[in-house]
Amino acid sequence: MKYRISRSKKTVFTPKDFLDLSDRDQVGRVLRQLVKDESLIKFGQGLYAKAKRSSLTGKLIPIKPLPELAVEALRDKLKVKVVPASDLERYNSGQSTQVPTGRLIAVKGRVSRKMAYDGKSIKYQYVS
Repeated sequence: MKYRISRSKKTVFTPKDFLDLSDRDQVGRVLRQLVKDESLIKFGQGLYAKAKRSSLTGKLIPIKPLPELAVEALRDKLKVKVVPASDLERYNSGQSTQVPTGRLIAVKGRVSRKMAYDGKSIKYQYVS
């Protein structure tokens, strides 16, 4: 699993990605061990991301920012349609000068999965 993760261009993984290697219990144990070994971080229920050491703080951080991880997880793994949030559209069109944080993600459909890391969490804006 570690080799497959290192060779993958993807950043976000779920246990389902590895079920061809072993059963669900064994995959879960290996994923927990990789989190413990600091190869991966867990940022949601069943959501794991590649990790690295921060050159500034020395803390373990994901290799991409949390909003990018969340969009990749929603779009590729959970099959939820992601659209630009209204505050981002207002900023890009010049109607607002407030820079959006990127942690508000507009989705079509219901999402109940919580995604967070290091005290920062993702909020959802539901659009039709």
